[in-house]
Amino acid sequence: MLTPYTAGEQLKDKRYIKLNTNENPYPPSPRLKDLFGAFDESVLKFYPAPDAGVLREQIALCEGVGKENVFCGNGSDEVLFLSFAAFFDGTRPVCFADITYTFYEVYAKFFGVTANVVPLNGDFTVNLSEMAERDCAGYFIANPNAPTGVGIPLNEMERFIASVPEKIVIADEAYMDFYGESCVPLTKKYENLLVVKTFSKSYSLAGIRCGYAVGNAALVRGLFNMKDCMNSYPVDAVCEAVCVQALLDREYHEKTVALVVSERERLRRELLALGFTVPESKANFLFAGRAPVSAREIYLRLKEEGVLVRFWDKPLISDFCRITVGTREETDVLLKKLKKILT
Repeated sequence: MLTPYTAGEQLKDKRYIKLNTNENPYPPSPRLKDLFGAFDESVLKFYPAPDAGVLREQIALCEGVGKENVFCGNGSDEVLFLSFAAFFDGTRPVCFADITYTFYEVYAKFFGVTANVVPLNGDFTVNLSEMAERDCAGYFIANPNAPTGVGIPLNEMERFIASVPEKIVIADEAYMDFYGESCVPLTKKYENLLVVKTFSKSYSLAGIRCGYAVGNAALVRGLFNMKDCMNSYPVDAVCEAVCVQALLDREYHEKTVALVVSERERLRRELLALGFTVPESKANFLFAGRAPVSAREIYLRLKEEGVLVRFWDKPLISDFCRITVGTREETDVLLKKLKKILT
């Protein structure tokens, strides 16, 4: 029996400070207001371009690659799903960390692919040397990792990619804009590398559902082949127009990313002072635990107080909560509630 992925709670019974699903706390680019006012609704009666060509061109410009190196899908989750279908036939395992994005395990079971799981190091870093030695057809590596937030430096990723030339490396960079060590430039050098990104996090567009991949043209063609076997039109006309405008407003994007990074560092200092163990995060969330009060109790009592964080009742991480970085005002409320709980 398949065990589906469990998304973060989306409760509507009262007003919550929502720090459990890693959305950007700031609104998307103000350019979108102008876009919707001028949007030609007549295009909605036609199917969109099946290749999302306009958006792919803009992504290619921003990422410094060719249009033929870009694939777009309905969220990065769909891109990851298609990657399983395109590159892994079940004859050899796929490798990923034991504590990472749980959709990898879900997709492996869905496609009947054996998972070769590598434990994280004691400091929550990904054990790349152990991964390189495992028998597998390829790897899924979330960087920064989820739910820990720990990042892998670009030079370490390159050494790993170069050490496994016959295996595909899928770098899941959903939170990379909060880190700045993207592997995209390496796609010009290594044919076995595919980088997956999303508009959900740093662009504040989780509700629009759009993700993309950058890689060798042959890998991109493989994704297109799988897409056309499942859904020829994954990126709709409104989504494409919204994401293009978001990419064009680089100044606003950099501003909100900087705000999140600054608040992330402040929140980590405060959590450490309260007695939490908090790995250094390179994402827009913190992994906080081993406090005087159990993670389960913190999660439940924060929920009662109107603050949502993420908790997993699973081995190795059941003493931690994942806390999305909110605005400064939201952080202040969170800290006030935490101090109340801890005392």
